[in-house]
Amino acid sequence: MTSRELVVEVVRLRRGPDLLALPRYMTPGSAGMDLLADIEADVVLRPGGRQLVATGIAVAIPSGFEGQVRPRSGLALRHGLTLLNSPGTIDADYRGEVQVLLANLGSEPARIRRGDRIAQLVIAPVARAIWHETDALLSTDRGAGGFGSTEDAESGRRAAGRGVPSPRRVLKPGAAASGDTAAGVRRAPASSTAPPDPRRPTAPDGAALLPDSDRRPRSGRTSHGHPGSE
Repeated sequence: MTSRELVVEVVRLRRGPDLLALPRYMTPGSAGMDLLADIEADVVLRPGGRQLVATGIAVAIPSGFEGQVRPRSGLALRHGLTLLNSPGTIDADYRGEVQVLLANLGSEPARIRRGDRIAQLVIAPVARAIWHETDALLSTDRGAGGFGSTEDAESGRRAAGRGVPSPRRVLKPGAAASGDTAAGVRRAPASSTAPPDPRRPTAPDGAALLPDSDRRPRSGRTSHGHPGSE
């Protein structure tokens, strides 16, 4: 079975002697193409900061498809960099520049340089819904169960198998910060940041640099060439 290929028109919005490569798949089985930072000056994201980063391209996605801009797992793991509106959506009728809304959830500043791989683009089919208003919906075993309902159901099934009622954990007043529960269990507070890595390269101002594995070579073209597939 072979994957379906879709032709998507792309335009470079900035020309110059240092052209960046167009997004491309890094492996035969990759679902997403890496988007590169098309910036003139470095961008330093402080912890908790966010920045809209340009990619230097505009695309015309065929009708019936969308572009999904997703975070890169390596940046999230090593630097705490992610996308605030994840996944971002590129509609088929959008003709503006593709930009990436990066956020630093890590504990150290992170530096974005020209050519860094900052996100991935997935082209996916979409379906347009047609509403059919009705007086009632078909019932299901789940019903109106929402947030956490599947975990509660699984806990009930395990308890039923032991022949004991399913316990409900109720936080004591003020226990949300300390991690105490009614059962006397104390949970270690969750941490959203990893300890600083002494091996991580940093800039003179202390901002963490994306490693070379997060960078892609330039296209090697000059501004006099004609754009085409990379």
